[in-house]
Amino acid sequence: SVFIPAGPAQAQVVVHISKASQRMSVSVDGAQRYVWRISTGRAGFGTPSGVFRPQMLARSWFSRKYYNSPMPYSIFYHKGYAIHGTNYLSRLGGPASHGCVRLHPANAAVLFSLVQRYRSATRIIVS
Repeated sequence: SVFIPAGPAQAQVVVHISKASQRMSVSVDGAQRYVWRISTGRAGFGTPSGVFRPQMLARSWFSRKYYNSPMPYSIFYHKGYAIHGTNYLSRLGGPASHGCVRLHPANAAVLFSLVQRYRSATRIIVS
């Protein structure tokens, strides 16, 4: 048998979404890198809890379900639910969405780039 050395270790990325505090914290290899204000689902539109992995990434996306609303830097993680940028900045920090996790477009761009790079080592925890 041939010995094949392992490549560089891949960073572990954990995106923790707190519905109670309407905050997202992002850790890389156990060190917290970012904490951002978010909006999760408002009354009648829950954001599902659980542990997920990114399923599909889309730099530019428009909601087919909700009036072609722009969803920049979308990270889809469960049955059509995504983390994405929003123009409704005044609503960040409180429940406002139809179930997706919204954040400031600049923060969404940072997260998108991180998840794109470490996709297979990313976990999304919603609680």
